[in-house]
Amino acid sequence: MDLTDAIWRKSSRSSSNGGACVEAAPLPGVVAVRDSKDPDGPALAFSHDAWRAFTGRLKSDG
Repeated sequence: MDLTDAIWRKSSRSSSNGGACVEAAPLPGVVAVRDSKDPDGPALAFSHDAWRAFTGRLKSDG
């Protein structure tokens, strides 16, 4: 998975003080997810449908 041109986004609810956050980047066919404290580390890849289901569940439980 080439992440060179990925545009990473953090949740608007994330703090800017270096907290434990994840970043997501929508790419063709997948959404990449990484640890914001380790931007050069590994990234996970989820299908767009799986990512929508995950974030939808977070919103409905929140």
